[in-house]
Amino acid sequence: MLKNILTGDRPTGKLHIGHYVGSLSSRLKLQEKGDYDDFFIMIADAQALTDNADNPKKIRENILNVAIDYLSVGIDPQKVHIFVQSEVSELTELTFYYSNLVTVSRLGRNPTVKQEIKTRNFEESIPVGFFTYPISQAADITAFKASIVPVGDDQLPMIEQTREIVRTFNRIYGEVLVEPKELLPANEACLRLPGIDGNAKMSKSLGNCIYLSDSYEQLKSKVMGMYTDPLHIKVEDPGHIKGNTVFTYLDAFSTDEDFAKYYPEYRNLDELKKAYQKGGVGDVKIKKFLLQILDNFLSPIREKRKYYEEHLDEVYNILKEGTMYAESIAKQTLKDAKNAMMLNYFDDEQLLKDFNQK
Repeated sequence: MLKNILTGDRPTGKLHIGHYVGSLSSRLKLQEKGDYDDFFIMIADAQALTDNADNPKKIRENILNVAIDYLSVGIDPQKVHIFVQSEVSELTELTFYYSNLVTVSRLGRNPTVKQEIKTRNFEESIPVGFFTYPISQAADITAFKASIVPVGDDQLPMIEQTREIVRTFNRIYGEVLVEPKELLPANEACLRLPGIDGNAKMSKSLGNCIYLSDSYEQLKSKVMGMYTDPLHIKVEDPGHIKGNTVFTYLDAFSTDEDFAKYYPEYRNLDELKKAYQKGGVGDVKIKKFLLQILDNFLSPIREKRKYYEEHLDEVYNILKEGTMYAESIAKQTLKDAKNAMMLNYFDDEQLLKDFNQK
């Protein structure tokens, strides 16, 4: 069986470090490992319109931003096909066919959909496209026969919904679609990086992100203003690790080498945590330590971003070529699916032959 990989992001803004630890880092590892047949990264503009239909300019402006973020972190267009979702019309047709295989009640039970509806305060004013986007996501995954989908843990219900659609389709029409498996970050702290305000999720809509494109000044302002432990008022006060955003970020980004270089008083993060819990370690000093770590991480990304911002025609051509290739693959999957569903009326006059055999 082919080992194909499909993942992607909504172009509702520039990507942030939560995207990096949750999915981008996994993509880079897969890319360098090279143990795959085909690798697709989708800029999900059509999906982004499901809750931004009144602001298409926002989506259009961020197509190139997201593509530049991909290239800046090291995604290699020689190894990975980056494409634009709306330019592959086969995905829309597959979504339509799959919608017959899912009930309204099943969509309503999807935990991710329920949470997103609550976050956006849709209540009873839910756009149909938004409510049914798990079906669209299933079309995206199956169109490229993806067996591996790198995701954050909030997307697990979407993968399960896709598997259900695949099983139902294959049971009714025959073995055509591939059942995907999720790939989660190995670091538990990376499953869902919290916002700098302590909110459980880093989100563009909540404005609590550190972006991959942030300048040093922007990064410094955000890190020094991060949520820590509200009970840790004085340096000598015992501090709490659980729910402390700074320590969650250190879990995700710090290494023993960082301590040797920037914080030699402690050998590793475990020692720092114990000292903080005992009392005598100030939040400001820890934030400055985190700032150094994150700036070292973001500096090379900023440099690459500068290059691509000055060579937008190169980015444009990468997107165009990746989209043309993605369309060719999706076209074949759609043909296979329609053949299985007997929606191939003009294929070698088979319709007339079948009628004459009655």
